[in-house]
Amino acid sequence: QVQLVESGGGSVQAGGSLRLSCAASGFTFSRLRMGWFRQAPGKEREGVAGISTTGSVWYYADSVKGRFTISRDNAKNTVSLQMNSLKPEDSAIYYCAAATSLSARLTAADYNYWGQGTQVTVSS
Repeated sequence: QVQLVESGGGSVQAGGSLRLSCAASGFTFSRLRMGWFRQAPGKEREGVAGISTTGSVWYYADSVKGRFTISRDNAKNTVSLQMNSLKPEDSAIYYCAAATSLSARLTAADYNYWGQGTQVTVSS
């Protein structure tokens, strides 16, 4: 049974930092691409960051480049998202996702498995 469990969300003031983590189980973690997505109220789910199976290739949405960093630990079956210089517009529910397709980047339709999400709120 595939499980993706996010943690690390919370409330922070603008300019602050948060680190999200996702623990994966039920599949061979090192064979799947991983990604982080977010969805704000009234908006579509958008891709924030993606990472290749080996962790050597990353993809970022333009809105978070230079501020967010995605990483993975295949030995621990975890993927993380370090978020710095947070802005109020970063407020959303953040989801961890896994893709069997090796061409998956930041498109939600390319991802097969999803976590339940964790709330991030950035106040001005």
